Amino acid sequence: MLLSTTSADLSPDPWSALKNFTTARIAMGRAGGSLRTANLLDFRLAHARARDAVHSAFHVETIRSQLSEAGLEYVEVQSQITDKLDYLLHPEKGRLLADESTEFLREKAKKWGIRDVSIVISDGLSAIAAESHAVAVAKTLQAELPECTFYPVVVVPFGRVKIADAISDILQARLVIILLGERPGLGSPDSLSAYFTYMARNSSVDSDRNCVSNIRPLGMPIPWAVRKLSVLMRESFRIRLSGTGLKDRLTLDDLRRMLPLAD
Repeated sequence: MLLSTTSADLSPDPWSALKNFTTARIAMGRAGGSLRTANLLDFRLAHARARDAVHSAFHVETIRSQLSEAGLEYVEVQSQITDKLDYLLHPEKGRLLADESTEFLREKAKKWGIRDVSIVISDGLSAIAAESHAVAVAKTLQAELPECTFYPVVVVPFGRVKIADAISDILQARLVIILLGERPGLGSPDSLSAYFTYMARNSSVDSDRNCVSNIRPLGMPIPWAVRKLSVLMRESFRIRLSGTGLKDRLTLDDLRRMLPLAD
């Protein structure tokens, strides 16, 4: 007879207590040499949710409604991607603005003038994450940095991280931050990432950026993520750089002390 380690007749798994601190797949038990049926089904469900997150459509109208409700000005532009399949097969095109959008932003830049921060929102690899958390992060970040001047939020479907460089190059922003869904993990289909770059230009590279990732209720809560971002961005303005030269020394314990959250 095959027994699960969850049987009342067996000793408890010594890792079981760790499940209070993580959603990772630990202390699952087994049935003979295999996973228990419940755990296998849970794995398949998580995998399906991750696939759905990657392939789900980006509902720009949802972002528009959220931005309007938050009282944030915004504009919409397009990358050189035409659809989701094109996005997945040709990542390089998601890093570039469509010609019409380039001209549109150039005209807007003349009107807006040079400002401190440009916030960009895109779906990335999880439209669910962008629709669930991006506008809340943008609104809270503006409130957290009252000393900064902000451009209207730029919404760009099918964007990759580097498209923020192209936007910043046109606007001549002092700092650009892009909020987009990250590649879903098994159990985290709604995880948002925030990448920011000081004086981002078309020539910027990955080592010029800083990132705060796993922004979601079961990961890095929005208040903590925004506080971490604001601390790093202020330091970026002070030392006039970002990326590998900007060190993140803010721990989770620091954030807990600064912003205690309800259980």
